[in-house]
Formats: sequence, C-alpha cells, structure tokens
Amino acid sequence: MICAHGVSKRFGSVRAVEAADLCVERGEFVALLGPSGCGKTTLLRLIAGFERPDAGTVAIDGRQVAGSTWVPPERRHVGMVFQDYALFPHLSVAENVGFGLDREGRARRVSEALDFVGLGGLDDRYPAELSGGQQQRVALARALAPRPAVVLLDEPWSNIDPLMRAVMRDELCSILRAADVTVLLVTHEREEAFSLADRIALMQEGTIIQAGSPEEIYFAPVSRWAAGFVGAANLIAGRAAGNHVETALGDFAADCGNGHAPVDVLVRPELLELRPDPQGSGRVVSREFRGHDVFYRVLLDDGSELCSQRPSTERVTLGERVTVVPHAGRVAIFD
Repeated sequence: MICAHGVSKRFGSVRAVEAADLCVERGEFVALLGPSGCGKTTLLRLIAGFERPDAGTVAIDGRQVAGSTWVPPERRHVGMVFQDYALFPHLSVAENVGFGLDREGRARRVSEALDFVGLGGLDDRYPAELSGGQQQRVALARALAPRPAVVLLDEPWSNIDPLMRAVMRDELCSILRAADVTVLLVTHEREEAFSLADRIALMQEGTIIQAGSPEEIYFAPVSRWAAGFVGAANLIAGRAAGNHVETALGDFAADCGNGHAPVDVLVRPELLELRPDPQGSGRVVSREFRGHDVFYRVLLDDGSELCSQRPSTERVTLGERVTVVPHAGRVAIFD
C-alpha cells in the first residue's frame, strides 16, 4: 500500500532522510521507530506529500505520487493525524471533521465519522470544550472522514498525560483496526511500537536499518546500536564454536557458521536469573522495583556489569552476592 524507495531529503546542509526504503502492506499497522531527530517525521511528510523528495520515489496503492511525477497531498487519499492534532479552534467539531470534504454528502460523512470514534452528539462543541482524548478522536475522525486508504500518525500521544496514554493508545488502535485501513505510526517510544504494530521499521540517521516483527527487532537486531535502542542489552564476550557460543556465563545456542572467532553475545535481561550465593561471582549494585518485575544491575568480579529482569516474586536484596544463571532463549551475536 505504501512503497518508498531510495527517498532522500535535505534541508540546507542537514541530511534529514537518506536513501530510505519502506514498504507497508495493505491493512498492515507499521510503526516507524527511532530516536528524536532521525528523520521519522520528515519521511512521514514525504509520504503524505507535505515535502518533496530530493531523490527517490513514493507510491501509494500502486500509484506513484512522488518521483518522476508529483501528486499533491489532497489527491493522495491519505488521512493524517498530527502531533498537536491541528484542530481549528474557531470551528466546531463537525466543521473540523468536515473540513475539506465535498459539500455533497458532507453531513452524512461527518456524522458517520463521529459515531465511529465515539463522539456522536458532540457536533456543536469547540476544541477548547473537549478533553485531550476527545480532541485526538476528533482529529482521527477528520482523518477517516474522506475514507482514506492510508492513515498516517505523527507521535499522536506525545502530549498526553502518561497515566492516560496507555488507555488512549488502546482506544485509538481499536478504532483503526475496525476501520480496516493501512496505518503508519511515527514514534520514538519502543513500548508503543511493540504493543501496537504488526511490523516495525527501525530508523537511524535518516535511513531505515531494519524492518521486521517486534520479536525480530527485539531478539535479532542488526547492530549493537539497534540492540540497545529497543531494550536493555547485555553484550557478553564469547567465542563462536559452530552451533553455539562459549562465554564465561555458559554456552548459548547460536548459528555461528564454521568459525571459532571472538564475538559478542546479546543476552536480554529476562534471560539471566540471579541466585543468592555467598560464593557467587557477582554482587547486586542496583535494584529497581517496577511492580510486576524488578530490574537489577550486577557487578561481576571481573569488573563487567550485567542487567537482569526478574519477576517481583523473586527477591534479591541490594548488595547481595549472586550467581548469574543464563536461561535458554534467543540470542544474537556480533563480530
């Protein structure tokens, strides 16, 4: 449904997007994930048509909209929900949702869109009279009213109170799934990307470095940077030995080819168990209680530090000596 190939965009000397490739299948919910300033919003604006690419092509639903030809935003059949919602304060809810629609059938489409997002009966209110969550749904209703093939979301929860964010995320996601549209979400929050998306496109310094399911992105990152960005990462020195890696903590199953070279093994914190042991090779130097689990940092006798994430039913005290026991699980290796 969306295909951006070799897309680049510069603003003066600043390289915002560089040779980015992104494909989104029909009906898919894809999260464009990356740190602030990596070019996510610029790529979204290139797809929407608010910016022209310096190089590359963009196609939507099989039709090229940027490259050798140019199709303006209003003719791309794309709905957009902006970070600040971009509602007109002097227009009512109905007027905001109907903005840009053809006069014929406008009232019916506005009513259908508002009912769809659960705001039926609020037609005559103004944005200032609504809560943040209601304003967001008005912005979504406006995006859905023209019956777009694609909906683009630019960090729609960044201005929402953290306590309400999860609830609103679930509500918005349910509405979009029910609408049966293709969705591209820009976010820098890995929790949002993991919990909502069918697939994640990971962006770094203007280009997409990896695309895959949340599980693939988490357990099989393409680089050390990717490993650390999407979650806490232990990188343990080891030696490749055929179908496993030998480390000071034990052996891990991994496809190492035929070599016996030194490697680093990515072991996620949930794969490391801590067993209290006065003779253990590590000491707990940090303990962060998170309710459902506890995040520990352990200083080993060789000077290296590991992190472990354990259920809160397992109690290990600060300063206690422990033996670190690796559990079987998926690991990635880096040269």
